[in-house]
Amino acid sequence: MANQVHWYPGHMKKAQNEIEAKIKIVDCVIELLDARIPLSSRNKTLFKITESKKRLVVLTKNDLADENETKKWIAHFNEIGFKAIFADLNKESDIKKIISSSESLGEAKWEKEIKKGMKPQPVRAMVIGIPNVGKSTFINKLAKRHAASVANKPGHTKSQQWIKVSNKFELLDTPGILPSSYEDKNSAINLALVGSINDNVLPLEELAEHSFKFLKEHYFTNLKERFDYIDESDSFDVAIRKIANKRGYLSKGGEDIEKASKVFLNELKNGLLGRITFELWH
Repeated sequence: MANQVHWYPGHMKKAQNEIEAKIKIVDCVIELLDARIPLSSRNKTLFKITESKKRLVVLTKNDLADENETKKWIAHFNEIGFKAIFADLNKESDIKKIISSSESLGEAKWEKEIKKGMKPQPVRAMVIGIPNVGKSTFINKLAKRHAASVANKPGHTKSQQWIKVSNKFELLDTPGILPSSYEDKNSAINLALVGSINDNVLPLEELAEHSFKFLKEHYFTNLKERFDYIDESDSFDVAIRKIANKRGYLSKGGEDIEKASKVFLNELKNGLLGRITFELWH
């Protein structure tokens, strides 16, 4: 696998330029990070562009992540000065928590406006995040309507739009943007494991082997519960052949390793191996 991984559709560069222009007119930033990969799912370029604004960090996909690890990451973000919360976007109570936390970022602004004799204006928040981190779902839940279209594939949202959440709060939706390249191979692997970059960007079997070794070391119980015929002493080659045989993924030359690897990765990505965090807090 190459040291650097590139995946940067043309619309992302345009969107990045638009974000750079619009950051001047927003009051704060809501940054969505995938709770399973809180570091890899941060676009460092976007972070730098928006770092002058107050920030709410929301860890999404919390229902797929290891609860204990999520709590550690939340504590970490709060310790370094960001207001941070985790959210299950399907829970009404979590949506209310997000709105309340976002509105609180505007309290200082409202105080200034009142002192100047102005009518307090809505907090304008820019929502940023990489592809497939849950931005469209997030916005639709907050706006209580289908303000943003949703698709479970990277690079879906391609334009910006203002969305009114309440009389106090407006959101600026932005497309999911990845960095132009990843010097850290592990970041690219993590993004592929959660579906934020296309699977075909990285070699399928290498990706499956990497994730198998990680699960064997940190989440063997999860692995064993899903594939009870896998033993702790099994290498990836042995384990993936067992999966192929048990599932009937066979070809003329023997086990269909490619198909077994693809299914293994899909089940991991979709939470069928339980709640797993790929970036552990140390």
